[in-house]
Amino acid sequence: QVQLVESGGGLVQAGDSLRLSCAASGRTFSAAVMGWFRQPPGKEREFVATIGWSSGTPSYAPSVRGRFTISRDNTKNTGYLQMNSLKPEDTAVYYCAGGNFYASISRLYNYWGQGTQVTVSS
Repeated sequence: QVQLVESGGGLVQAGDSLRLSCAASGRTFSAAVMGWFRQPPGKEREFVATIGWSSGTPSYAPSVRGRFTISRDNTKNTGYLQMNSLKPEDTAVYYCAGGNFYASISRLYNYWGQGTQVTVSS
């Protein structure tokens, strides 16, 4: 099992930045890929970004490309999502996820954190 704990969410204004963290523990070698997803109010969960723990190769949803940066620190078993130029439409609960497929499909991820709320006011 892999345990994931997100942190770093909060209330910010449009144009501000936030950095989310995802601390992994347990059998971390069981998850080769870390992803970030979000669920806006009243909507379904959607893909944000993903990265391979070893390769470091990132992939982004078009809506966040150029504004968000996913990264990881293998020495700390921690992943990050740097979010810049935040918009009100970025308001959502953000989840980190672990899996073995470099994919944007949530059902391919086996492990999930509890989520952290990000609210962007206009």
